[in-house]
Amino acid sequence: MRNFIITTLVVLTLIGLGSCRKDFDTTASTGNLAFSKQTVYLDTVFTNIGSSTYNLKVYNTGSDDIHIPTISLENGATSQFRLMVDGIAGQSFENIEIKAKDSIFIFVETTIDILDYTTTATEFLYTDNILFDANNFTQKVELVTLVKDAKMIFPSTLNDGELNNFDLTFSQLDWTNTVPYIIYGYPTVPACETLTIEEGTRIHFHRDAGLIIPNCATIIADGDISTDQDLLEKEIIFEGDRLEPLFSDIPGQWGTIWLQEGSTNNLFDYVTIKNGTIGIRSDGNDGDLTTTITNTQLYNHSVNGLLALQGNIEGKNIVVGNCGQASVNIALGGTYNFEHCTFTNYWSNGFRSFPTLVISNWLEGFASNLNANFTNCIIYGNEDLEFLFDKVVEADFNYKFTNCLLQFNDSSNQFNTNPLYDFSNLTLFEGNIFNQDPVFLDKFNNQFQIEEVISPADNNGFEIIPSFNDILNTARTTGNYDIGAYQASVFPTDG
Repeated sequence: MRNFIITTLVVLTLIGLGSCRKDFDTTASTGNLAFSKQTVYLDTVFTNIGSSTYNLKVYNTGSDDIHIPTISLENGATSQFRLMVDGIAGQSFENIEIKAKDSIFIFVETTIDILDYTTTATEFLYTDNILFDANNFTQKVELVTLVKDAKMIFPSTLNDGELNNFDLTFSQLDWTNTVPYIIYGYPTVPACETLTIEEGTRIHFHRDAGLIIPNCATIIADGDISTDQDLLEKEIIFEGDRLEPLFSDIPGQWGTIWLQEGSTNNLFDYVTIKNGTIGIRSDGNDGDLTTTITNTQLYNHSVNGLLALQGNIEGKNIVVGNCGQASVNIALGGTYNFEHCTFTNYWSNGFRSFPTLVISNWLEGFASNLNANFTNCIIYGNEDLEFLFDKVVEADFNYKFTNCLLQFNDSSNQFNTNPLYDFSNLTLFEGNIFNQDPVFLDKFNNQFQIEEVISPADNNGFEIIPSFNDILNTARTTGNYDIGAYQASVFPTDG
């Protein structure tokens, strides 16, 4: 026991002595540091909105342990960048040790008010440098971020996870393409007023934010086709407020555009809506036309691209792709006429238990008449059964698919005797093609163009009069129209 106590005291003494050493076994760096990158690009941020956290790795490639005498931002205390080195936040650091053949991480963030630097430009490139050492051995890594001006629309109070709906003022009802809009909460168009969104406008929703169009109100999002010569992209885009490439295709970043019961004459033309929870939710309006959707794309929504509850929708050249549940969910009946639409689902972010298209005439004990027509539409995905009917007898259930390309491979014959799926009944199904791959350009990246000659959708559509161009403003071939939102084209070849 006595020997054990003596040994323990010796060990504790050695540990204590070791903990008191102050860099006696390191040498100062002499300009031989290596870096994972020479420039850290923090991508694009909106004014007064914090960036993501970016990292820089600093390597000691030598065989000796070293310390870096100083790490600092060149702009010092006035810099808009923030650093974290060895778990400590700040703008300058001293004697940072790196063992031989080892490395450390430096983390970088920023929040910038563009008005501190310009009152005329809508965007501003902000730069600084991280300096390593401050003598003849100084090395540096550049920091770069593009800051964009934006108009903020937000309620007087913000509570995360709550709806936070608030009325727009009359001066906020005309959205222009001068600078992007950033939305917090759920702004609501005043009753019997119209929100007009100019072509080329960009709308960015913060987490859990969205837009409400209530009874008697209207939204007009009237974009246009863009050409290579355009200085301004004329399409209107609704998406999240994180501009970093990492967030470019992440679903569920914001809420929904909610067209509530009684809203009327809503229009979406040349619009892209992406990365939300539900792209458009359109509620019923007792027979009046609720919404016209043309030349519009809805992608990467965590629940639905289009959810209609007793809606009344006229849709042409709509593309809905890759959603966590049904891409298009028609619930509680309504009136729908879809022509040359492409509804797909190749969801790759987890398990999907719903087909691409769901059609029902009831919801939670309520029933309503359904009238739905699909002409020259593609309804396809990576599951065997990509459309589903859900009917109750308390309300009408009327539908027809004409010259559509449909995925419905009922290998287990579970719907073989169900009259809703009687594909020989010409009052329900006429001129359709089943279970033939549309041959999309890139189905996992929402590029649903079809290939000329190769795709079964080529030249198998029904001639609609009056005709209209495809979603890219390409004229449809007279006589044998193509199925879906795109005219068939020759795909580019590698190289």
